[in-house]
Amino acid sequence: MKILALETSAKSVSAAVLEEDVVLASAYQNTGLTHSRTLMPLVDAMLKNSDIRLEEIGLVAVAAGPGSFTGLRIGVSAAKGLAWTLDLPCCAVSTLEAMAQNLSHMDATVICAMDARRNQVYNAVFSAHGGTLERLTPDRAIGLPELASELKNDEKDKIVVGDGAKLCYSYLQKNGILCRMAPAGLIMQNAVGVAQAAGEMAARGETISARELVPNYLRLSQAERERLAKGLKITVD
Repeated sequence: MKILALETSAKSVSAAVLEEDVVLASAYQNTGLTHSRTLMPLVDAMLKNSDIRLEEIGLVAVAAGPGSFTGLRIGVSAAKGLAWTLDLPCCAVSTLEAMAQNLSHMDATVICAMDARRNQVYNAVFSAHGGTLERLTPDRAIGLPELASELKNDEKDKIVVGDGAKLCYSYLQKNGILCRMAPAGLIMQNAVGVAQAAGEMAARGETISARELVPNYLRLSQAERERLAKGLKITVD
């Protein structure tokens, strides 16, 4: 089965097609242009250049969160549109689990980090060994002091990955938590990791319909927090 995967959770944008764990095609861009401008042309060019037709795709996967609220909405909307048109199942992949796939070949504790502002990171921790990942924590927005406290007794090699890796690494090192950053070529989340995670989800029967596909922001937006602070509703009855 061919899996078409999209990744728009942060500054970079990427797309990939995998079949039986083999990367058939991938495209990546990290130039600061808006995803609404770059995503679909990127997907279209990738498919055309690799001579893959949309009709060959059996599953659509997308990094559904956490991440940039706008970026997630663009990626999820594009995935919904593609899946709905072709009547395909979907996988809503954790952005953090997808980036951990970059380091699944290591024997280490993988610390996934995205900058969530206010001295927090979107984070999940995995144990990587021999090409497999074991999830140690749920996806969460967590303060850096709390994360450091959790990791202080972990004696395994610790590697930080994700667009928030530098922020997380600097704080952990400053507070006596020995760790290292993933290599430059593996540090950023990408659609290949999304497709790999989706393949595992599909094998477990964890697919959903295009209608059910929604972003997972993990926390409220600033506008929603401000409305709540004023005692206003954040949803329309």
